[in-house]
Amino acid sequence: MSNALLQAKHKLSLNQIQINDDFWNHYVNLVRNTVIPYQWEALNDRVPDAEPSHAIHNFRIAAGLETGEYHGWVFQDSDLAKWLEAVAYSLQQQPDAALEQTADETIDLIVQAQQSDGYLNTYFTIKEPGKRWTNLYECHELYCAGHMIEAAVAYFEATGKRKLLDAMCRFADHIQDVFGPEEGKIRGYDGHQEIELALVKLYTVTKQEKYLQLACYFIDERGQQPDFFDGEWERRGKTSIYRAGETPLPSLSSIYNQSHLPVREQDTAIGHSVRAVYMYTAMADLARLTGDEKLLAACKKLWANMTQKQMYITGGIGSTHHGEAFSFDYDLPNDTVYAETCASIGLLYFAQRMLRLETRSEYADVIERALYNIIIGSMSQDGKRFFYVNPLEVWPQASAHNPGKRHVKAERQKWFGCACCPPNLARILSSLGEYIYTTETGRINCHLFIGSESTITLDDATQVGLKQVCSLPWSGEASLELSLAQPRSFTLALRVPYWCDSQPQLLINGEKEDAYTVENGYAIIDRIWTDGDTVIWLLPMEAHLIQANPLIRSNAGKAAIQRGPLVYCVEQVDNGAPLASLSLQSGTRLKVEADTSALGGTVRIEAEGFRDATPEAWASAEPYRRWAPSAEPVALQAVPYFQWGNRGVGEMAVWIRVHQ
Repeated sequence: MSNALLQAKHKLSLNQIQINDDFWNHYVNLVRNTVIPYQWEALNDRVPDAEPSHAIHNFRIAAGLETGEYHGWVFQDSDLAKWLEAVAYSLQQQPDAALEQTADETIDLIVQAQQSDGYLNTYFTIKEPGKRWTNLYECHELYCAGHMIEAAVAYFEATGKRKLLDAMCRFADHIQDVFGPEEGKIRGYDGHQEIELALVKLYTVTKQEKYLQLACYFIDERGQQPDFFDGEWERRGKTSIYRAGETPLPSLSSIYNQSHLPVREQDTAIGHSVRAVYMYTAMADLARLTGDEKLLAACKKLWANMTQKQMYITGGIGSTHHGEAFSFDYDLPNDTVYAETCASIGLLYFAQRMLRLETRSEYADVIERALYNIIIGSMSQDGKRFFYVNPLEVWPQASAHNPGKRHVKAERQKWFGCACCPPNLARILSSLGEYIYTTETGRINCHLFIGSESTITLDDATQVGLKQVCSLPWSGEASLELSLAQPRSFTLALRVPYWCDSQPQLLINGEKEDAYTVENGYAIIDRIWTDGDTVIWLLPMEAHLIQANPLIRSNAGKAAIQRGPLVYCVEQVDNGAPLASLSLQSGTRLKVEADTSALGGTVRIEAEGFRDATPEAWASAEPYRRWAPSAEPVALQAVPYFQWGNRGVGEMAVWIRVHQ
């Protein structure tokens, strides 16, 4: 077993940390006070002009409380499960008797819909009761089970109530009876990974080894030959729930759900991006818990390929809407991008698990990149509209009329028929505190700079209080005040963000410290700490033009603007249209200005640039003419990417041509 695995890191539970941050308070409170109640209304089909969910209705039918037909996608149960998990995280940080009662009543409904043998799935209970476990390739039974298990674990940890946890243990026991290599069991796995990481969580709270072993089975079995999905397809008559007639052999598209190779042999992020990162998350969990060196090696290779060759500057992954998938290295188009919100959330899960294996800043850097750009940007400022797809360039007319770009929405939607992203967003923001710190023997690692108050227990049972005050993302200063009952020697490790322009300054109790060392992207501070010690971490933050690797063809000759963790974009509302006529002056001075009047408060960046001749300046309506230089100087206005689309429908672009 490697030293990295032996020195596994521990995350803080939510009851050990309370976020109190000038920037993040808005999002934590928005989720608690607006998003969770709004999504409850959506799940009950009570949001006017929004696509119906049917989720609660399906459970009521399955529970025998109503009559009717099943509606929605085959995986509709998972939306309710993710909402319930978000509720659990919220309750863990701030009790709410009314919300807890709603959750308890929802759990009663779920348990009432559960079958006597532990099985739970409203689609197969209502619509196809005789076809359980016959179409794992398409029907998401184990995926839905995994999300409900995650909700059960979170609710137990938040409230101590076991009703849903016990129900999900019965379900997991049923799954164990059905699946495995033994004679008479199904030797298969789900088409959409999720059960694997959920079983790890169930093992963590129950300490039942059988759940860990079942998670290992699903990971180990994937990609083995003969192809399980081919055999299943043959047994069900080569049919599909989505189309009539004979369908293609599943193994022809096995990369879609990462079943093309055993997981330890995979080294390239490929296929459906959400399925991929959920699987990688479970692989990292199991590498840590079992000491599997080959699993860890695969995780490292997959991480490197995904984040170095297939990730957008915003932290988005999944470049094509065909299969919601990765395509190939450096293929990162801006206007047909997919970059599903769920994929970036799954990327955070994977990064967090890798941080529990190795304290390396690259993992926390990616968490920060996705968090400050894609994740909070996928929700409107009022918490009632959402992006499923997160583009880096939008032309509303193309979104409306070009079939290849209709998946790219020019404005956030109230809800979706396939609504996996909004409740996923609620649960990640409700559990944000779990991503700030990890601990290991004699050491506290600070990964994210988010204002908060924490109580951390070290390996010798010493309790350390940490109060962090932070000014990110608008400026780069974080301070930490320590509380201890008695002096204690330990290491405090502070991440050096990738965007720092020079070495950060460290002050301890007001005195400058230049002697700290940097290890794997973390400043290492070893000393005897005493009650009231303060650490100030000054992070240089300037606005810069960023260029892309030349292999990323869509960004050739273009630049993006970034300041600290924030990627910026230009919008039509500030710069007019078409945005494609704009270019940045090479070597432009970027002017940073705080603006409290727009977007609920923002920091704008003004850049020197040019505008090509507008359509009105052309002598005729002809599409082409001889080249004639016509660029005029103009001041470009850029705002943070996460704030785009909150001032009406219009064009948006992250990457801008550079005028040489």
